[in-house]
Amino acid sequence: MYVSFDQLPPTARVWIYQASRPLAGPDIVAVLPSLARFAEDWTSHGRSLLASAEFLHQHFLVIGLDEGVAGASGCSIDASVRFIAQLEQHLNVELLDKSRLAFLQDGAVRLLSRTELKAAVAKGTIGADTFYFDNTLATKGELDTRWPRPAGQTWLARYFGLGEKNRQLA
Repeated sequence: MYVSFDQLPPTARVWIYQASRPLAGPDIVAVLPSLARFAEDWTSHGRSLLASAEFLHQHFLVIGLDEGVAGASGCSIDASVRFIAQLEQHLNVELLDKSRLAFLQDGAVRLLSRTELKAAVAKGTIGADTFYFDNTLATKGELDTRWPRPAGQTWLARYFGLGEKNRQLA
């Protein structure tokens, strides 16, 4: 069953898929009916799931699921991945590739490989205070409050010599 993304509770589970390039407004608008139809038809063991999907920052497709209503099963998660693969083909963009890291710089999303990250940190173009989109977040509450957040407050802290310092604060 489809619900507006902002109506999902903070405990809703989220999956974040990062696009390999920015998506233009018309591309996003064109797939909105498909996103709503997917969420409406998404089931787990024959039970309807209370779900939603939306694009954020023209780079991220976020699927949300209120597991308080019904939880995702392996088969339903497989169905969502098949749907994402279809969107990749339709939009001519990669959404399932996890090899790039996304940062917010000067109001725009910047994608870097890990090799590029090391060079950018060494040059000082990416720092501990640079906002990073941590796509491993699990809940809508985390998405709302910790995405993006300074790279030095994420698993990337070690790139800035902050790993030990952050462990002491935890």
